[in-house]
Amino acid sequence: MSIIEDNASATVRTLTIDQKSDWVDLVNRAVETDFYHSWHYHALAKTGTPLLFVHQERDDFIALPLLKREISKTSYFDLHSVYGYSGPISNFTFANIPSKLRARFKNSFLNFLEAENIVSVFSKMHPFFEQEIVLEQFDGLYDNGKTVAIDLRNPIEIQRKKYRQTTLDSVKKCRKMGFQIKDCSAQEQIAAFTLLYQQNMHRINASEFYLFTEEYFTKLLNTDEYLAKLILVYDGDKIICGSIIMCNKGIIQGHLIATNSQYLRYSPAKFLVDEVSLLGRTIGMSYYHLGGGLGFKENSLFEWKLGFSDLTLDYKSWRYIANPIAYNDLVLQTGNSIDDKVDFFPLYRMSNQ
Repeated sequence: MSIIEDNASATVRTLTIDQKSDWVDLVNRAVETDFYHSWHYHALAKTGTPLLFVHQERDDFIALPLLKREISKTSYFDLHSVYGYSGPISNFTFANIPSKLRARFKNSFLNFLEAENIVSVFSKMHPFFEQEIVLEQFDGLYDNGKTVAIDLRNPIEIQRKKYRQTTLDSVKKCRKMGFQIKDCSAQEQIAAFTLLYQQNMHRINASEFYLFTEEYFTKLLNTDEYLAKLILVYDGDKIICGSIIMCNKGIIQGHLIATNSQYLRYSPAKFLVDEVSLLGRTIGMSYYHLGGGLGFKENSLFEWKLGFSDLTLDYKSWRYIANPIAYNDLVLQTGNSIDDKVDFFPLYRMSNQ
């Protein structure tokens, strides 16, 4: 742990992954949070060094989890968020954070960025939380588009009335064919899902980042910081579809999903979503978040998700340039244009090929 400032009014510190108990305690005390903020999820991150920046005044705090990366061949660093939706957390709801606490958090964080030689910060924000209340005092809020969620507080009959007809037909057909879901935890089932998921990623030419291993999935599912489940769809004894879902503070996150290519024409993933929505009700969940489209664009994947619900949420990211001079120089060194309108941040990490 690095204490940046400690005085009568505030303690400013950065927790590392070695401070598990402190990290877990802060997340547990936060009002609006998800598994993406957890120590466990950050401990699995491979794309940077995890840290939790904390501005605390007595029992009140604003904290921001991030991953720190070196910028090659320089003395600079940048910060980005884990895969998924993170952003800041607090012991207040975001709407009720005192303005003076927000302002002092800003000053503390800016001092931290300067002291650590940080050039830029990228954080994906959580669509369910009003995190922009904290971050709008900085520059760099960016509208990414929308995500789709199912409201599990509605009766299942009302939920299914919102399904697109083709979605409802697929769910009924899978049920008629005798497909079954199972809540799984055995190692051989995790291994089978890993193989299925990797086959899916190879089929769509996904980057190496998305080629998660059996070891990764095993660790992801085994924690007491949030409820993680591996839900598999079976045709008899054959696994044909599966999803890892995360359940935390009333929200199910449809984190990862995969389908056997031989069964794509039956759309077992639609059947899985319908069944998970039923499961969610039995464990007290209020929403099932399906996420957005590919690259958070309103494309075919987004339309597929809209087939279940008309509830959409605004999704934002925070793209903050802490050191404009260094940022511009780094972009120019890559051969990219500082005026490039491409949806990529930071631009100096975009391959110019």
